[in-house]
Amino acid sequence: MATIITDVKVILTAPEGINLVVVKIVTNQDGLYGLGCATFAYRHLAVKCVIEEYLKPLLIGRCAENIEELWQLMHQNGYWRNGPIENNAISGIDMALWDIKGKMANMPLYQLLGGKCREAVPVYRHAEGKDLDEICENIQRFHEMGIRHIRCQCGGYGGSGYGKAPGTAPRGAEDGVYLDSRKYMRDTVKLFEGIRSKLGFEIELIHDIHERISPREAIGFVKELEPYKLFFVEDAIPLEQGTWYRKLREQTTTPLAQGELFNNPAEWKYLITEQLIDFIRVHLSQIGGITPARKLQILAEQFGVKTAWHGPGDMSPLAHAANIHIDLAAPNFGVQEWSGIEPPNFVIQDLKGPHGALLEVFPGLPEFSDGYVYANDRPGLGVDLNEKEAAKYPCENTVTTWTQTRNVDGSLQTP
Repeated sequence: MATIITDVKVILTAPEGINLVVVKIVTNQDGLYGLGCATFAYRHLAVKCVIEEYLKPLLIGRCAENIEELWQLMHQNGYWRNGPIENNAISGIDMALWDIKGKMANMPLYQLLGGKCREAVPVYRHAEGKDLDEICENIQRFHEMGIRHIRCQCGGYGGSGYGKAPGTAPRGAEDGVYLDSRKYMRDTVKLFEGIRSKLGFEIELIHDIHERISPREAIGFVKELEPYKLFFVEDAIPLEQGTWYRKLREQTTTPLAQGELFNNPAEWKYLITEQLIDFIRVHLSQIGGITPARKLQILAEQFGVKTAWHGPGDMSPLAHAANIHIDLAAPNFGVQEWSGIEPPNFVIQDLKGPHGALLEVFPGLPEFSDGYVYANDRPGLGVDLNEKEAAKYPCENTVTTWTQTRNVDGSLQTP
């Protein structure tokens, strides 16, 4: 008997104060359902609307086994394609369908992707702080946990806290996160010089520019970072100006990672086929889920580009699990960003605090141990959802402030 979709549900929850969107697909098979991540934390109600008002009526009564057919149907049905709201909506359904497929096969997802290329996934964490000493302390703390790749930032991405303009902006300038790009670049070069002087070159270091400087500034900045042998520099160029990567590639030997904001294959295809980047960094739900991510991983493999999927706090444990399953099966895996979600029995004074509520809402998270993350080997994604617990943590619909980044003159800058 075919497995038919009988219901599509959207569950909104925020156990850590971050809006998460989960899709639950129910089938005609007794007890068989799938879960997926559709999280667009800053437009969560728009994603919910697309799923409930447009995709659910499209899917009810269709065969849940035909993942590729359903992905293409959802992708094409609205005529205009590759936007972040619709891609996240499609992702929630796509991940849930893969979860169902794994449960039908009684296999973890990585087995459906060809099986393991490695037993576990090495991850990187974020070390921040107010000064060099505090950042070095956090680097050493993570290194003692077995983590060999660490992203280092001083003062976040170089901006001030959200608020009134500093003295350099004109009178009447709007509130925002103000960024002095030249000061940020000077401070960051000094930061990595200090880290290498204190801790040496054994630890692999990463830095995220977050697209917050101009392409011309980025070229000089990345060249200045060369002596400190970074594992990669992330998002040096705004995605709208990606053709600058040809010039940046010519000027530096520092490995380059890009893709956190990508939605459309046109944004990454030439970067990969022209070998202008070393790591592809997409956010799985932002591009439409597991189906397009697996295709992207295989494309990148053909051109020597490795994966380093986005793994922040503003994605659900379902998406973190999807990252891990693809990583395990990918020959061209590089490293995995991990936002610090450890099991309850793992004791650490984490920068973001405990994750007990998150783990109660989403039982079954992959296991972190000694710098690696292991899949739990349950069928499908391996992560479940406690809807009763999820209901205890409602989402909030507020104005996002951290993306209101401004230059010293008060003009807006990409966040």
